[in-house]
Amino acid sequence: MGLSHATPAGTHRIATPEPAQRFALLLETTEREVLPYYENILANSRSLILLADHEGRLLKHWGDRRFIEPGREALFETGTSWQERDNGTNAIGTAIASGQAVQVQRNEHFLTANRFMTGCAAPILDAEQNLVGVLNVSSDAYLPQAHTLGMVKLMATAVENRLLVHQYGGGCALLTFNTNADNLDSQWSGLLAIDADGEVMAANRRAAQLLGTDLLHQPITGLVDMSLSSLLNQSDDHTFPLQARTRRHLYASLRKPDRRSGEAPAAKQHARHPQRAAGFRNVEFGDAQIQRCIRQATRVAGRDIPILIQGETGVGKEVFVKALHQASARREKPLVAVNCAAIPSELVESELFGYAKGAFTGASLQGSTGLIRKADGGILFLDEIGEMPARAQARLLRVLQEREVLPVGATEAYPVNIHLVSATNQPLKERIESGVFRRDLYYRISGLALELPPLRQRTDRRSLIRHIHTLYRDSDQPSALPDAILDLLEQHPWPGNVRQLINVMQVALAMAGPEPVETWHLPDDFLQDLQLATVTPIEPALAVSRPAGSGPGSTLDALLEVYNRHQGNVSRTARHLGFSRNTVYKRLRELGVR
Repeated sequence: MGLSHATPAGTHRIATPEPAQRFALLLETTEREVLPYYENILANSRSLILLADHEGRLLKHWGDRRFIEPGREALFETGTSWQERDNGTNAIGTAIASGQAVQVQRNEHFLTANRFMTGCAAPILDAEQNLVGVLNVSSDAYLPQAHTLGMVKLMATAVENRLLVHQYGGGCALLTFNTNADNLDSQWSGLLAIDADGEVMAANRRAAQLLGTDLLHQPITGLVDMSLSSLLNQSDDHTFPLQARTRRHLYASLRKPDRRSGEAPAAKQHARHPQRAAGFRNVEFGDAQIQRCIRQATRVAGRDIPILIQGETGVGKEVFVKALHQASARREKPLVAVNCAAIPSELVESELFGYAKGAFTGASLQGSTGLIRKADGGILFLDEIGEMPARAQARLLRVLQEREVLPVGATEAYPVNIHLVSATNQPLKERIESGVFRRDLYYRISGLALELPPLRQRTDRRSLIRHIHTLYRDSDQPSALPDAILDLLEQHPWPGNVRQLINVMQVALAMAGPEPVETWHLPDDFLQDLQLATVTPIEPALAVSRPAGSGPGSTLDALLEVYNRHQGNVSRTARHLGFSRNTVYKRLRELGVR
């Protein structure tokens, strides 16, 4: 049956047996590994992030639920089909049909019922370049095409890379490479999985761009000028020059197979990028409070004094811990990072403390060492420790008191030598008063309590921004940001802190390409937050009055003052405020000026 413009939207469902199991890895990868890095960019916009499977079936959505107004609920229910045959032209369906990232504007939707929104979608491919899903951002508000489409591409690429690492990191060496040594941890780096015989088992799309050929099942020695033994004997996370057979000069790092990768998905690997993990020179740029935290942490790192790091989400607690590990006497031993909020509560004990073989239904026949014992001799970093369940808190307290671990279901305890570093973005004392967190455990983990300042309070913001730009720019991009862009970045309130800064920088660089970053390369919501935080009174020069109902000091009021200052020139007004011209036109229409 064909569609007409009047066909109701969201009426078609695709049934599938146990979708949660079939797509568990895709959902987990998107939710845990990707969304936290982008939530700050979309936090202030009326938008939803949608994940669909390879058939266009909606799996899950995240974001502003105000977007889902009465009468539209069916569009966003799990199982709704967004294929073109069921919903007409739309971002998800058209991305599947074309195999490319697309944006579909309001009136470009075939069904009239879908024309309240704009959507950007990008396909997600697995390591064999087969379609496994589609990532989409939709909004009923204005979305700048370049910014949003670029961000969706970046998010989809991040999911693809994580899926490749999860699938092949346990049995293959992972080779990461790019044109610049400073951006190896960028989502735009090439990534290959190489087996023990040197055959390429998997590759991401960027790898094919950099090496210029079909890669799957090719011998790696046919792609790069290095012998297999020399390549596979590279130290983990060591940066080395690499020349492709195409004569392109690259920089690379290798991570050897991690046989434990399937045991503990919440345990994070060491940073691949050596410059970012090589001590505190990439953490401190002159801020007195950061300097004090570094000085205190390094003095107790060699002693049996636990450290508790507090600070808002995104201030760089994990980066600080990696730097502390590199600067400590334990740098040759493991750093095991565990996100306590990421492990399901029923699995926390077995993941942390390990278990004996046959300890419970579904347990491995070999048992499990547990993350605490894997950190023996090194540093155990418990991030989001305030989210640890009560039973696990009691077991952890015993480990810290007795310096030994008793696996679940075992009768024999194992001695451990760990330096404990914990982190939280929550006031633990309040959780103690509410009975959620143990008081005795708090005093055991907080031998030295450090408070990392939010980005908006750091006095070294400008130097840090330059550093982030250097880390993430490509070799063919300008080596410095324009002063005007630096000024904007320095003035922003940064509610998402350093994590948000990295997100904004990556999007801006992706949008700018080889050109200097300009204001319109920055996300609109970033610029709107900036305008709200830094309204500067300007003497009006053109007599355009404020309409009734828009009080002084509002964002519209500030826009009107700038518009008057530039004598009604929309382009100059947009450049001054850092808005797009479309945004200025929209605001002026709200004022009744145009």
